Amino acid sequence: QVQLVESGGGLVQPGGSLRLSCAASGFTFSTYGMSWYRQAPGKERELVARISSAGETTNYADSVKGRFTISRDNAKNTLYLQMNNLIPEDTAVYYCVKLRRSWAWSAREIDYWGQGTRVTVSS
Repeated sequence: QVQLVESGGGLVQPGGSLRLSCAASGFTFSTYGMSWYRQAPGKERELVARISSAGETTNYADSVKGRFTISRDNAKNTLYLQMNNLIPEDTAVYYCVKLRRSWAWSAREIDYWGQGTRVTVSS
């Protein structure tokens, strides 16, 4: 069965960095696009970034562009989100998401969610 296990969340000061990881199993990781979503307290889930199956195409929310980098290591079945220059507005639970195809723009293509990892940006 598909499993997505996020890790790397925690408490960080503004301006700091975190790298989230998502260990994927139960499917051929290298053939599917992946995304990171987040949900802040009291808000709906929002797309943070997405990446194509081979990693050649990426897309970012305007709020994180230039600060976050999505990447993947298909040999390790792992998705990453490098988060730099963190601000309090980045505080949220971050979810690793499997898409239904190699690249997708639409939320209709969401297939599986991980359990989430909490990121808190606070001094």
